[in-house]
Amino acid sequence: MTGPKPWLASDGGEGDRRYAPATLRNRDAISDVLRPVLPAEGVVVEVASGSGEHVLHFAGLFPRLWTQGSGLANIRPPVAIDAARDLWPVARADAILCINMVHISPWAATVGLFAGAARLLPPGGLLYLYGPYLVPGIVTAPSNIAFDESLKARDPAWGLRSLDAMTALSRDHGFGEPDIVSMPANNLSLIFHRL
Repeated sequence: MTGPKPWLASDGGEGDRRYAPATLRNRDAISDVLRPVLPAEGVVVEVASGSGEHVLHFAGLFPRLWTQGSGLANIRPPVAIDAARDLWPVARADAILCINMVHISPWAATVGLFAGAARLLPPGGLLYLYGPYLVPGIVTAPSNIAFDESLKARDPAWGLRSLDAMTALSRDHGFGEPDIVSMPANNLSLIFHRL
């Protein structure tokens, strides 16, 4: 294996650098989707940043967005956000990214994510979601079915979410219909804009 040892959220101390192999596999595909939809400048909040590798990659590509330790001046220090809570320690954002959280959290976190995005984003502001979703009328890949079963075995509140449920939730919080982009490894990019 090359690169640092992959990690689980329970591994290591607070100062340990973390490495998620999936980030290296998906960051360029996600960057390609983000490039035409991100604002030219402003504040981007990444919810559920995990290892922090996505934000490091994106901040290097989009230097007028985000705004220690990485040598990149446009990254602010991380803050703890409980997506399900009403109060976030962020005053505003021009875009919000959330990669691989929706299926590995209770539904209340997804509801809170949309509510928080509705509070922070201006009209036209971007909410970007990435991950596996269940799409009505499309046969779900066997790997995603197995993944869904393994998630639910770990926590019954977890699991792949239906695209219809995500779209209904977006409408309830003042977002338009999502632009949907098929991604590698049976994932989707969902691009929502605040109305």
